[in-house]
Amino acid sequence: MQLTKPQSLIYMSQARFVACVAGRRFGKTFTSVASLVRAAVKAPNQNVWYVAPTYGAAKEICWTMLINSIPADYIAKTNETTLTIRLINGSYIALKGAEKPNNLRGRALNHCVLDEFSEMRPETWYEVIRASLSDRQGSALFIGTPKGRNHFYDLWAKAKDGADGWESFQYTTLDGGNVPPEEVESARNDLDERTFQQEYEAAFVTYQGLIYYGFSREESVLDMKDDNGTLHIGMDFNLDPMSAVICIRKGEKLYAVDEIVMYGSNTDEMVAEIKDRYGNRNIIIYPDPASRQRKTSAGGRTDLSILQNAGFSVKAKNSHALVRDRINAVNSRLLSGDGKRHFYVSPKCKQTIKSLERQTYKEGTSIPNKDDGFDHMNDAVGYLVEYLFPVRTEYDTPQPTRWT
Repeated sequence: MQLTKPQSLIYMSQARFVACVAGRRFGKTFTSVASLVRAAVKAPNQNVWYVAPTYGAAKEICWTMLINSIPADYIAKTNETTLTIRLINGSYIALKGAEKPNNLRGRALNHCVLDEFSEMRPETWYEVIRASLSDRQGSALFIGTPKGRNHFYDLWAKAKDGADGWESFQYTTLDGGNVPPEEVESARNDLDERTFQQEYEAAFVTYQGLIYYGFSREESVLDMKDDNGTLHIGMDFNLDPMSAVICIRKGEKLYAVDEIVMYGSNTDEMVAEIKDRYGNRNIIIYPDPASRQRKTSAGGRTDLSILQNAGFSVKAKNSHALVRDRINAVNSRLLSGDGKRHFYVSPKCKQTIKSLERQTYKEGTSIPNKDDGFDHMNDAVGYLVEYLFPVRTEYDTPQPTRWT
């Protein structure tokens, strides 16, 4: 697999700092891997990093493609536990997560790729990575899909305005050549307009006001009777409150028929409440992925294990989806680009209605406001909807040939 022309332009840039925004499935990871490998093999003893919003995302997105891209006789040692590769020329490539930017301090770098920088805290670059590049006059590639006009936009605009040492690029999904035009057009019909512009056209859409703008009390609230079939339950584990939205699914449509809100509670009590209400119904729970490690009940048990031991089927991703992916998935169910609604809420779900209707972004940012407490139920909704109907659709992409 070869770089496409747009990918090649990014790869061949002579600028020290490159800021690229691109639509989904453009080939950002492939371009990033090419950048990493080139930086590591061009000279001995190079320190090269790939930084994703989370450590789990770094492994899931980049590790396999990176390993498959480096000729075997170039590799001296790999360590999948630490996500590091040592080459025979003494260079190191390491994959990192930006959950705690201060943990990234202390290493001089020759090159760094920051993938989805919009999802990282600004200090990841300004206070940590930028200084790490100074000793060796290192370079950086920022690449990702836009998320409003935030700190990633600021860097991209700086590059676009011709700042010394910077270069900017902007490409749509179609420019990447990995997704056929008919699929992009189908996505245009499925997604709300703002999500499509951001995710497929790489547009810096302004975020302001209500988060779930697709929700309408007049159009989205529907008294749908429980059909006694399988229950799909989205769950958020915050102690104040524990929140769960109970849904039934009919084809591509989802109906919230009940909700549970429990203050000062824990997972054991939530399990008891679900069993009391629904007995031995077939139940699938879609919890916060952090439930694999989080413990809100006593006894050293994780929330995930408590749900499984209670007899529920549990579906949780290995790592968190990006916040914007959850928001976009819910908005696309609430109102798609072709004007159709696929998610309805029963009038008895008062907290769900209030939360969808009222949660806003923090002023001037793309960060959801959590001060009013509307985030808990919306997170529960998001874990369920994003698992069943993800906006981040994966397409089969050929594995790259090894870089030589």
